Amino acid sequence: MNETAKTRPFRILGLQQIAIGAPDKTVLRRLWIDLLGLEMKGSFRSERENVDEDIAMCGRGEMAVEVDLMQPIDPDKKPAVHRPPLNHVGLWVDDLCAAVVWLQEQGVRFAPGGVRVGASGHDVCFIHPKGNESSPLGGEGVLIELVQAPASVISAHAGS
Repeated sequence: MNETAKTRPFRILGLQQIAIGAPDKTVLRRLWIDLLGLEMKGSFRSERENVDEDIAMCGRGEMAVEVDLMQPIDPDKKPAVHRPPLNHVGLWVDDLCAAVVWLQEQGVRFAPGGVRVGASGHDVCFIHPKGNESSPLGGEGVLIELVQAPASVISAHAGS
């Protein structure tokens, strides 16, 4: 085990979600819901985040993975949830607050907005796709969502 792993005050437990964007989520629903058979779980709309999304599930129980099918409310505004089409990857984390503090100390850049409640009701924050001068580490082009895992997910992953 390397020194960084020994001092890390949190664990990434598993994949929580993938978020896919398109100018019109109807096409995404046709593939993911109608043809691939994912189960619709709900929907989320936020003017602030410029998103209208359907939330689908792949798998069952605490190990299920969310597949968010997103379209922008206004395609000319930011964030542009449909560009790139694979918008972001969400990871379950056992201690979100400790993760944010520690990762910032390591030079990781976070997207504006801080920790907040996400579409599925869990606390979330985002690692920015690109580093900058003051925080040089980012997702190398990928937006990464850190999602506070509820106790049931932490417990389920403890046995895996």
